[in-house]
Amino acid sequence: MTTINSFYDLNHNRSFYPLNMRDPSSSSPLEINPNILHAIFETAIDCIIIINDRGQIQLVNEATINLFGYDRSEMLGQNVRMLMPEHHAVQHDQYLKNYEETRHPKIIGIGRDEKGKRKDGSLFPMRLAVNEVRIDDTHYYAGIIQDKTNLRSAEAEIERMNQELERKVIQRTLELEEKNNQLIQINTTLNREIKERQQIESTLRDNERELQHALEKEKELNELKSRFVSMASHEFRTPLSTIQSSAGLISRYPLGEQQQQRSRHIERIKSSVNMLTGILDDFLSLAKLEEGRITMTIESFVLDDLITDVLDELRPNLKPGQETRLESKTSGLQLTQDRTLMKHVLYNLLSNANKYSPENKAIYLRTTIEGKSFQLEIEDNGIGIPLQDQTHLFTRFFRAKNVTNIQGTGLGLNIVRQYINLMGGEIRFISTEGKGSCFTISMPVSIHTGTS
Repeated sequence: MTTINSFYDLNHNRSFYPLNMRDPSSSSPLEINPNILHAIFETAIDCIIIINDRGQIQLVNEATINLFGYDRSEMLGQNVRMLMPEHHAVQHDQYLKNYEETRHPKIIGIGRDEKGKRKDGSLFPMRLAVNEVRIDDTHYYAGIIQDKTNLRSAEAEIERMNQELERKVIQRTLELEEKNNQLIQINTTLNREIKERQQIESTLRDNERELQHALEKEKELNELKSRFVSMASHEFRTPLSTIQSSAGLISRYPLGEQQQQRSRHIERIKSSVNMLTGILDDFLSLAKLEEGRITMTIESFVLDDLITDVLDELRPNLKPGQETRLESKTSGLQLTQDRTLMKHVLYNLLSNANKYSPENKAIYLRTTIEGKSFQLEIEDNGIGIPLQDQTHLFTRFFRAKNVTNIQGTGLGLNIVRQYINLMGGEIRFISTEGKGSCFTISMPVSIHTGTS
């Protein structure tokens, strides 16, 4: 029987010189001591089993002894099928014989998942790779085994995460269905009103102009509905596809050292969920505005604090090299206004400046007081707005022709203008395509400085 030292000596005596194992002070290769190979073999984390061409175990390392539960003396000289489940053990000798005769491999040189059998008869999952080793005229086979038992808990955790993601997607879907049902009810009500007006038209010819206006309104509503369905199907498809693909890819990274890959896909899922939430928030805001359910909550607040909150929230979304430069002439200014609506307006305009500006470009936020009016100006050096699109910029669902490849619903600026109108202000802008845009908000609100 070949011992581990004699097995190493076979290579050692034939002047075995591994790649890169050279003495830097000598021009000749560095000859490896068999004791070094022995130490590497015995301290390897994975199991290593060497058998001869009759399937008899010649060498095993310490990891193999610990995993299978046998003493070394119980394994050496025995047929390797003692470590296999019954259905594989009965076929092993014939497979080895066929390979020796035909040299056509089915397992050799190919790693695959199998079951191993311990001394106590218990089975465990393992990854097996087998390679042929030739020393002179003798054939040996070296098997490398990795225990996959610990991967089960990781797979269970991934399954739990997948189920949690599915639950969240279902929850968001139900919320969307609820809003769709509300829109259907609104449409049903509008259709009923239109039918009533059509009946009046047949009996009251003198109201023809009013009825004509109702018909035009119906056409507008149908166009809005078609644009909404088209936009919603497009905007929801991208984040949902991202969630689906990332959830599937997570299962391909079961190992502990692959946490970085899993985390990257989890962040993509979180980002997509946030995107869906933002779209739903726009729909909810628009519905409340259309139904007149927006109530003003007037309070006093420090403008600098509000700006700081918004900039902190937007900071993770900045592109490389982007920064928001604050040029404030209203230090210590307190506004008496609806803080929530002001925050929404500021967040939306700054978010647009970030989204439509390239990397390494600054965004400017300026605040001033002119008489009894407060002015807020946001300027970017982004893609700008085509001249022919500027008259439609605040229209619901409208998006300029140069932003078709950038995520958006076309509702943000429409909602911003309605919020500003509710607060008694106005918004205006100037823009040049390819150079950037500047939005200015003027608001005649009660303002004062200090804390009294």
